[in-house]
Amino acid sequence: MSNVYKKIELVGSSRDGVDDAIRRAIHKAGETMRNLDWFEVKEIRGWIQDGEPQHTQVTLQVGFRLEDD
Repeated sequence: MSNVYKKIELVGSSRDGVDDAIRRAIHKAGETMRNLDWFEVKEIRGWIQDGEPQHTQVTLQVGFRLEDD
């Protein structure tokens, strides 16, 4: 059987770094979506204050499997 996927774009943010930002985005999407299967990081950016990283944002695409009728 073949699968068909749809991609959505999410932006996760965290003061604790990239991994936490990714986990937050996927966790939140999983509260209302089913069949999340994979993700791809598209962009990482952050905010700097007084020479120190303060906040990280990660843009990712998440793929989810469409259900058969």
